[in-house]
Amino acid sequence: MNKWLKTLLFLAGSALLTRLIPFSSMFRNLDTMFHEFGHALVTLLLSGQVLRIELYADHSGVTYSAVEAGLRPVLVSLSGYPLASLSALLLFYLYARGRERWGLLLSSLVALIMLVLYVRGGFGMLWLGGFIVLNLALLYFWPKAVKYYYLFLAFLTLEESVMSTLFLLSASLLTPSRAGDAANLAGLTFLPAVVWASLFFLFSLICAKWSLGCFFWKERTQGYRRSR
Repeated sequence: MNKWLKTLLFLAGSALLTRLIPFSSMFRNLDTMFHEFGHALVTLLLSGQVLRIELYADHSGVTYSAVEAGLRPVLVSLSGYPLASLSALLLFYLYARGRERWGLLLSSLVALIMLVLYVRGGFGMLWLGGFIVLNLALLYFWPKAVKYYYLFLAFLTLEESVMSTLFLLSASLLTPSRAGDAANLAGLTFLPAVVWASLFFLFSLICAKWSLGCFFWKERTQGYRRSR
Protein backbone atom coordinates (compact mmCIF):
# COMPACT_ATOMS: atom_id res chain seq x y z
CA MET A 1 0.00 0.00 0.00
CA ASN A 2 1.20 3.53 -0.76
CA LYS A 3 2.82 4.99 2.35
CA TRP A 4 0.91 8.27 2.09
CA LEU A 5 -2.42 6.45 1.79
CA LYS A 6 -1.44 4.26 4.73
CA THR A 7 -0.66 7.37 6.76
CA LEU A 8 -4.04 8.96 5.97
CA LEU A 9 -5.97 5.77 6.73
CA PHE A 10 -4.12 5.22 9.98
CA LEU A 11 -4.75 8.80 11.06
CA ALA A 12 -8.45 8.50 10.24
CA GLY A 13 -8.74 5.21 12.14
CA SER A 14 -6.85 6.60 15.10
CA ALA A 15 -9.04 9.70 15.20
CA LEU A 16 -12.18 7.55 15.32
CA LEU A 17 -10.86 5.16 17.96
CA THR A 18 -9.47 7.78 20.34
CA ARG A 19 -12.80 9.59 20.35
CA LEU A 20 -14.33 6.48 21.91
CA ILE A 21 -12.06 6.84 24.95
CA PRO A 22 -13.78 8.68 27.83
CA PHE A 23 -12.46 12.20 28.54
CA SER A 24 -10.15 12.06 25.52
CA SER A 25 -11.32 15.54 24.54
CA MET A 26 -9.57 17.05 27.56
CA PHE A 27 -6.18 15.78 26.39
CA ARG A 28 -6.48 17.34 22.93
CA ASN A 29 -5.26 20.60 24.44
CA LEU A 30 -1.77 19.07 24.41
CA ASP A 31 -1.41 19.97 20.73
CA THR A 32 -2.62 23.50 21.53
CA MET A 33 -0.05 23.73 24.32
CA PHE A 34 2.77 22.85 21.93
CA HIS A 35 1.39 25.23 19.31
CA GLU A 36 1.27 28.22 21.63
CA PHE A 37 4.62 27.30 23.17
CA GLY A 38 6.05 27.43 19.65
CA HIS A 39 4.89 31.04 19.27
CA ALA A 40 6.30 31.93 22.69
CA LEU A 41 9.63 30.19 22.10
CA VAL A 42 10.28 31.90 18.77
CA THR A 43 9.24 35.24 20.27
CA LEU A 44 11.88 34.84 22.98
CA LEU A 45 14.52 33.65 20.50
CA LEU A 46 13.90 36.84 18.51
CA SER A 47 14.36 38.98 21.64
CA GLY A 48 10.65 39.73 21.83
CA GLN A 49 8.34 39.73 24.83
CA VAL A 50 5.65 37.15 25.58
CA LEU A 51 2.81 39.01 27.28
CA ARG A 52 0.51 36.10 28.07
CA ILE A 53 -0.89 32.83 26.72
CA GLU A 54 -4.48 31.68 26.90
CA LEU A 55 -5.76 28.11 26.48
CA TYR A 56 -9.47 27.44 26.04
CA ALA A 57 -11.74 24.47 26.61
CA ASP A 58 -12.59 24.27 22.88
CA HIS A 59 -8.91 23.34 22.20
CA SER A 60 -8.06 26.78 20.85
CA GLY A 61 -5.47 29.16 22.23
CA VAL A 62 -3.77 32.48 21.67
CA THR A 63 -0.34 33.91 22.44
CA TYR A 64 0.01 37.64 22.96
CA SER A 65 3.54 38.79 22.19
CA ALA A 66 5.49 41.84 21.11
CA VAL A 67 8.36 41.79 18.59
CA GLU A 68 10.01 44.39 16.38
CA ALA A 69 8.48 44.97 12.95
CA GLY A 70 9.90 43.35 9.84
CA LEU A 71 10.61 39.66 9.45
CA ARG A 72 10.16 38.82 13.13
CA PRO A 73 6.32 38.89 13.23
CA VAL A 74 6.33 36.56 10.21
CA LEU A 75 8.57 34.06 12.00
CA VAL A 76 6.44 34.19 15.15
CA SER A 77 3.22 33.59 13.20
CA LEU A 78 4.95 30.85 11.24
CA SER A 79 6.10 28.88 14.28
CA GLY A 80 2.94 27.51 15.92
CA TYR A 81 1.73 24.80 13.57
CA PRO A 82 5.18 23.47 12.58
CA LEU A 83 6.33 23.20 16.19
CA ALA A 84 3.16 21.33 17.13
CA SER A 85 3.81 18.88 14.28
CA LEU A 86 7.45 18.50 15.27
CA SER A 87 6.39 17.91 18.89
CA ALA A 88 4.24 14.99 17.78
CA LEU A 89 7.18 13.64 15.79
CA LEU A 90 9.45 13.98 18.83
CA LEU A 91 6.99 12.04 20.99
CA PHE A 92 7.04 9.15 18.51
CA TYR A 93 10.81 9.31 18.12
CA LEU A 94 11.22 9.02 21.90
CA TYR A 95 8.76 6.11 21.89
CA ALA A 96 10.81 4.35 19.22
CA ARG A 97 13.88 4.76 21.44
CA GLY A 98 12.09 3.51 24.54
CA ARG A 99 12.20 6.95 26.15
CA GLU A 100 8.55 7.39 27.08
CA ARG A 101 9.51 8.79 30.49
CA TRP A 102 11.58 11.48 28.80
CA GLY A 103 8.62 12.40 26.62
CA LEU A 104 6.29 12.77 29.58
CA LEU A 105 8.84 14.74 31.58
CA LEU A 106 9.52 17.04 28.62
CA SER A 107 5.80 17.63 28.08
CA SER A 108 5.39 18.33 31.79
CA LEU A 109 8.30 20.78 31.70
CA VAL A 110 6.70 22.72 28.83
CA ALA A 111 3.42 22.78 30.76
CA LEU A 112 5.21 23.98 33.91
CA ILE A 113 7.01 26.80 32.07
CA MET A 114 3.75 27.99 30.54
CA LEU A 115 1.90 27.70 33.86
CA VAL A 116 4.49 29.61 35.88
CA LEU A 117 5.39 32.30 33.37
CA TYR A 118 2.64 32.95 30.85
CA VAL A 119 -0.79 31.34 31.31
CA ARG A 120 -3.19 33.24 33.54
CA GLY A 121 -6.65 32.17 32.35
CA GLY A 122 -8.65 29.94 34.68
CA PHE A 123 -9.10 26.99 32.35
CA GLY A 124 -5.53 27.12 31.06
CA MET A 125 -4.02 27.10 34.54
CA LEU A 126 -6.31 24.29 35.66
CA TRP A 127 -5.55 22.17 32.59
CA LEU A 128 -1.79 22.63 32.78
CA GLY A 129 -1.69 21.92 36.51
CA GLY A 130 -3.83 18.81 36.14
CA PHE A 131 -1.74 17.57 33.22
CA ILE A 132 1.49 17.90 35.22
CA VAL A 133 0.05 16.16 38.28
CA LEU A 134 -1.37 13.29 36.21
CA ASN A 135 1.94 12.76 34.38
CA LEU A 136 3.96 12.66 37.59
CA ALA A 137 1.43 10.41 39.32
CA LEU A 138 1.61 7.85 36.50
CA LEU A 139 5.41 8.04 36.29
CA TYR A 140 5.96 7.41 39.97
CA PHE A 141 2.90 5.46 41.15
CA TRP A 142 1.69 3.49 38.12
CA PRO A 143 4.70 2.97 35.82
CA LYS A 144 3.14 -0.05 34.09
CA ALA A 145 0.51 2.22 32.54
CA VAL A 146 3.03 4.77 31.24
CA LYS A 147 3.50 3.17 27.81
CA TYR A 148 -0.22 3.07 27.02
CA TYR A 149 -0.87 6.55 28.39
CA TYR A 150 2.09 7.87 26.42
CA LEU A 151 0.88 6.34 23.16
CA PHE A 152 -2.57 7.77 23.82
CA LEU A 153 -1.08 11.26 24.16
CA ALA A 154 1.22 10.80 21.18
CA PHE A 155 -1.58 9.72 18.84
CA LEU A 156 -3.90 12.47 20.07
CA THR A 157 -1.20 15.06 19.46
CA LEU A 158 -0.48 13.63 16.03
CA GLU A 159 -4.14 13.66 15.03
CA GLU A 160 -4.69 17.19 16.27
CA SER A 161 -1.55 18.49 14.55
CA VAL A 162 -2.96 17.27 11.22
CA MET A 163 -6.64 18.03 11.81
CA SER A 164 -5.95 21.56 13.03
CA THR A 165 -4.08 22.38 9.82
CA LEU A 166 -6.87 20.79 7.78
CA PHE A 167 -9.44 22.98 9.53
CA LEU A 168 -7.16 25.96 8.94
CA LEU A 169 -7.02 25.12 5.24
CA SER A 170 -10.82 24.93 5.13
CA ALA A 171 -11.12 28.29 6.90
CA SER A 172 -8.60 29.88 4.52
CA LEU A 173 -10.82 28.86 1.61
CA LEU A 174 -14.17 29.84 3.12
CA THR A 175 -13.33 32.79 5.39
CA PRO A 176 -9.69 33.80 4.80
CA SER A 177 -9.79 36.69 7.26
CA ARG A 178 -10.56 34.24 10.10
CA ALA A 179 -7.88 31.71 9.25
CA GLY A 180 -5.76 32.35 12.36
CA ASP A 181 -2.02 32.23 11.75
CA ALA A 182 -2.55 31.88 8.00
CA ALA A 183 -4.54 35.13 7.98
CA ASN A 184 -1.82 36.84 10.03
CA LEU A 185 0.83 35.67 7.58
CA ALA A 186 -1.27 36.80 4.62
CA GLY A 187 -1.38 40.27 6.15
CA LEU A 188 2.38 40.28 6.69
CA THR A 189 3.42 38.85 3.31
CA PHE A 190 2.33 38.78 -0.33
CA LEU A 191 1.07 35.18 -0.11
CA PRO A 192 -2.66 34.53 0.52
CA ALA A 193 -3.88 32.64 3.58
CA VAL A 194 -4.68 29.50 1.57
CA VAL A 195 -1.02 29.13 0.55
CA TRP A 196 0.20 29.33 4.13
CA ALA A 197 -2.51 26.94 5.32
CA SER A 198 -1.58 24.48 2.56
CA LEU A 199 2.07 24.60 3.60
CA PHE A 200 1.13 23.97 7.24
CA PHE A 201 -1.05 21.04 6.20
CA LEU A 202 1.63 19.46 3.99
CA PHE A 203 4.24 19.81 6.73
CA SER A 204 1.91 18.17 9.26
CA LEU A 205 1.40 15.24 6.88
CA ILE A 206 5.15 14.82 6.43
CA CYS A 207 5.64 14.80 10.20
CA ALA A 208 2.75 12.34 10.56
CA LYS A 209 4.35 10.01 8.02
CA TRP A 210 7.67 10.12 9.85
CA SER A 211 5.93 9.70 13.22
CA LEU A 212 4.10 6.58 12.10
CA GLY A 213 7.37 5.33 10.64
CA CYS A 214 8.89 5.55 14.13
CA PHE A 215 5.88 3.77 15.60
CA PHE A 216 5.91 0.88 13.12
CA TRP A 217 9.69 0.53 13.39
CA LYS A 218 9.36 0.11 17.17
CA GLU A 219 6.53 -2.41 16.81
CA ARG A 220 8.45 -4.45 14.22
CA THR A 221 11.55 -4.43 16.41
CA GLN A 222 9.60 -5.61 19.44
CA GLY A 223 7.91 -8.31 17.38
CA TYR A 224 11.27 -9.54 16.11
CA ARG A 225 12.68 -9.73 19.62
CA ARG A 226 9.67 -11.66 20.88
CA SER A 227 9.90 -14.10 17.99
CA ARG A 228 13.49 -14.87 18.85
